[in-house]
Amino acid sequence: MNKPDNIYDKIQELLGDLKSTVSILEEQIDNDVQTEYFDFNRNIESGHQTEEIFNNREFIFSPDCSSEERKYLLCRLARIDDIEAYRTLERYARNPGNPLRDWACLALKENKLLLESKWLDESQVLISTGLGGKGLKLRYFIVFFTPAGIPFSGFQREMIRKELTYALGKANGALESLRFNRELCILLVCIPLQIPVNSLCDRIVYECNQVGRFLHDKYIVTNVRKFKITEIRKFLQAKGIGTGEQ
Repeated sequence: MNKPDNIYDKIQELLGDLKSTVSILEEQIDNDVQTEYFDFNRNIESGHQTEEIFNNREFIFSPDCSSEERKYLLCRLARIDDIEAYRTLERYARNPGNPLRDWACLALKENKLLLESKWLDESQVLISTGLGGKGLKLRYFIVFFTPAGIPFSGFQREMIRKELTYALGKANGALESLRFNRELCILLVCIPLQIPVNSLCDRIVYECNQVGRFLHDKYIVTNVRKFKITEIRKFLQAKGIGTGEQ
């Protein structure tokens, strides 16, 4: 719960000494959708009818284009290293009412990396998580809580805010949202790849508890998705950690 693997270490292990550029998918796209996209993409033959796909790229906007055809076109256009393919994907992704917008965002990012690899002559590595990120920072959903389900006092809330501001500032991170719900402190933060998120959270807990042990030494941290309050409390109860009423 509070000792996730440092994704930066894994990235370095995978990249080794390769000359690579790391890019983080910024959009918050459900992991199941990402898995479906990459599995679908993996099963498509490369190169076949590429010119025909490119010449008929506008068909993706046609009402006669089925959902499966659009998925296919999105994946195929993502593999074409032509700026017009990118612009087509960009126009399609911008449509707010598009039911395949997440697919379009993934295809657009894939095509952008393809073009950058061609222009910069260096390999591109995409990191995608359910919560996305900004620049070279990953977005995390974090929950701190009191040891026995006792609601935070005003002083304790202010102490957490103070330590968060200091710790994130020192790590070059960013606080996107902070809210309290009785005994829960719920955060959405962006943290640079090279910063182990568990070490940062451990430090915040330690510093806050110097003025009274009001934070549990465990916490929830994930970059998969945001959780509802009812889900958080259900999870904590399953772990035998007392929580207050909703």
